[in-house]
Amino acid sequence: MRSIGVRQIDHVTFVVKDLDTSRRFYEDALGMQPAPRPNFPFRGLWFSAGATYIHLIHEHDQSGPAGATIDPSAAVSRTRHVAFEVEDAARTIEVLKEHGIAIVSGPKNRPDGPIQIYILDPDNNCIELFSMKSTL
Repeated sequence: MRSIGVRQIDHVTFVVKDLDTSRRFYEDALGMQPAPRPNFPFRGLWFSAGATYIHLIHEHDQSGPAGATIDPSAAVSRTRHVAFEVEDAARTIEVLKEHGIAIVSGPKNRPDGPIQIYILDPDNNCIELFSMKSTL
């Protein structure tokens, strides 16, 4: 049988309660670039993260609910999350502190070397930030 042949992840979508709070998180804290968004009949924002886009949809009556629920007994690193590579783990930790963003897991070394840091966005979506630099 043939396969479809997926080429890459194009975008990840999150439903959010507050667009301005989420904009500050993704643009100001994480440093993603605003991206053009088609004129959809509902509010939202798009950001680019390298070749991948983050689509934020403002919660409305035809969207799913904003946010994610993480079972308190689950290890954050073993639940649903999206991962972004960052240049430097130590600098990332400093910037997270400057923005008042709590680290919910890590920093820790992945078995193959990179340093992993887990945070939650304003709607409790789990975000992994990892650096190929293997020391803090």
